[in-house]
Amino acid sequence: MFNALIVEKDEEGKTSASVQSIGEDRLPDGDVTVAVEYSTVNYKDGLCIGPGGGLVRNYPHVPGIDFAGTVETSDDERYKPGDKVVLTGWRVGEAHWGGYAQKARVKADWLVPLPDGLDTRQAMAVGTAGLTAMLAVMALEDHGIKDGPVLVTGAAGGVGSVATAILANLGHKVAAVTGRPETADYLTSLGATQIVARDEINETTKRPLEGETWGGCIDAVGGDMLARLLGQMKYGASVSAVGLAGGAGLPATVIPFILRGVNLLGIDSVMQPYENRLRAWQRIAKDLPMDKLEAMVQRATLSDLPKLGKDILKGQVKGRVVVDVNS
Repeated sequence: MFNALIVEKDEEGKTSASVQSIGEDRLPDGDVTVAVEYSTVNYKDGLCIGPGGGLVRNYPHVPGIDFAGTVETSDDERYKPGDKVVLTGWRVGEAHWGGYAQKARVKADWLVPLPDGLDTRQAMAVGTAGLTAMLAVMALEDHGIKDGPVLVTGAAGGVGSVATAILANLGHKVAAVTGRPETADYLTSLGATQIVARDEINETTKRPLEGETWGGCIDAVGGDMLARLLGQMKYGASVSAVGLAGGAGLPATVIPFILRGVNLLGIDSVMQPYENRLRAWQRIAKDLPMDKLEAMVQRATLSDLPKLGKDILKGQVKGRVVVDVNS
């Protein structure tokens, strides 16, 4: 028997979440059984836990879109009992039972060996948000980061926090955009050299081109903010777009792309090829300063998750939340 956060839906469509003790016979099919040690809290998890279930496709359900732990059993020769592994993406926690349980069973292709230099707790302090941030940084590097500050929007959130820390550690000047002035000290501690109020971006003119300001951008917001900042990029600069919190629409023109050669790079961590995920995790172990990572981390237990699911949907969670599933 092991503990898991189970989300259930009644006949009237109302959902509820509670910690229950269940047996391994209830685990879904898969090649590898993992003794989960840590998971995280992300925006998608809030949707899965919250009223209506959000992204959940079947009930009962175990949310948690990522996890790290130790292999218990494996039908795949790539993984042996005792191996440390990490999983992000592949609709785990949405279509497939996820990380909010002390055991998980998944397909071997979804896993990545935990790289040297990271333990399972640190891996989940990074989590899906951190993996997405690193993929976004790598995309900027592949297209060439121009001189000048690199803009990070939604900087106080999970993706933005890790992106700020990585870029600063790589020697870039980072302009961190936030709508919460009280997070300025936190962002400075991560390495941001400039704090930009969200209104400063949103209140710029609606001209398709403005002054060339930013040498690159990681945008975790989307919507109107993304449209505005495209016209502020330096010639040939790139924007790694990773979030839809501001909406899926893009009320922009083609002018920044034609006259400034701006590159818009879409980053989706869900179904990244194995090689990309492995490379990104290896870069995280090398280029993300762990002392700064610790400044982002809050600890939670399975019993904390129903409330945390609501808080993250309200934008009340700062940095990273690591869930210790065994406490």
